[in-house]
Amino acid sequence: MAAVTAPDKPLPRRIAHLDMDAFYASVELLRYPQLQGLPVVIGGGRRACDNMLTTEGSGLPLHEIPLSAFPLLKGYTGRGVITTATYAARAFGVGSAMGLMKAARLCPQAILLPVDFDEYRRYSRRFKEIITDIAPLMEDRGVDEVYIDFTHVSGGQREGGRVLARLIQKSIFDATGLTCSIGVAPNKLLAKMASEFQKPKGISIVHEADLQALVWPLACRKINGIGPKADEKLARHGIHTIGELAARPRDWLVQHFGKATGAWLHDAAWGRDERPVVTESEPVSISRETTFERDLHAVHDRAELGAIFTSLCERVAQDLQRKGYMGRTIGIKLRYDDFRAVTRDQTVAEPTHDAATIRRVAGLCLKRVPLQQRLRLLGVRVGGLSRLQQEGRTDAAASAVAPGMNAELF
Repeated sequence: MAAVTAPDKPLPRRIAHLDMDAFYASVELLRYPQLQGLPVVIGGGRRACDNMLTTEGSGLPLHEIPLSAFPLLKGYTGRGVITTATYAARAFGVGSAMGLMKAARLCPQAILLPVDFDEYRRYSRRFKEIITDIAPLMEDRGVDEVYIDFTHVSGGQREGGRVLARLIQKSIFDATGLTCSIGVAPNKLLAKMASEFQKPKGISIVHEADLQALVWPLACRKINGIGPKADEKLARHGIHTIGELAARPRDWLVQHFGKATGAWLHDAAWGRDERPVVTESEPVSISRETTFERDLHAVHDRAELGAIFTSLCERVAQDLQRKGYMGRTIGIKLRYDDFRAVTRDQTVAEPTHDAATIRRVAGLCLKRVPLQQRLRLLGVRVGGLSRLQQEGRTDAAASAVAPGMNAELF
């Protein structure tokens, strides 16, 4: 671990945002290095892809399987969406959250691989361990991104943080073969923007004096927290860039966007953000959901839906047990074939992480929504979380769903 200094006077705050480059796709390229430089899309339902490719490749090791054995996006039919894509695929306009059928029209020659979340989580844990060995103040923001407080870490002030960023980049690459982009700035807000400046493999340094030159020319959507609706409303007022947003008085923004949002917009445009790097945080809820390869009907596909529903409940229960939580609010999420989404939840008297209880209460929630229309997505959620008060409390909580419950509703 790099030495942590104890300065006599306060040092300027240096916060880094580290974002792995096309993370899922990059992990797959470690498995299949022969796909380097090619358009590759990760998405759709999970398949036993390694076994299939090994068979197609006549038993060759994964890294020696010929390109002709890989499935192409061309001709894809189904409801899957893209989780991520290589930079070569992005050059064709293919991107995350896009439907695979649309992507097939844009880049039919792209190779299609399924997601492998277990492998991605394994690499995620590895690169985060490398970071905390160097700079211990790290905030986990998901499987492929983190915030890091460079302020008092050796090298964290040199060249604005570039020296420490280089060390972290090199350490991650040497240990995993994966690349990342890092932005270093006075706060989280600016660091998040900076990490996008020079992707992939980039390091971008932003100081307070750089705000006007580097940040103000950017579109308002580059501010993390400004979504499509807010961006449309800003555009209706003739505000398209962060600089144009900064030019509006705080009172004017409060008048048009409300007290809290207006004040936040003004601070964000001027690069102000006092949020600390939080090394530990409690989850609000734990959920699992799945998008079907084809739309399913509650009557005609009852058995299939029942099995999926039960599996989701069991996986949520396992997640709760593994992370040491119980919850009192159990809910479901449905998305119909016309993309409308509905949610329902119910609060129980005692917190639980019992699969059978979650399945029973989630089933009651399902009875409160119309099921005449075909479904494209189903999810189960447990909220109102609390930490386990007793170690080893695994009595009813560890039980599996009773076999007869599969047909309770579906």
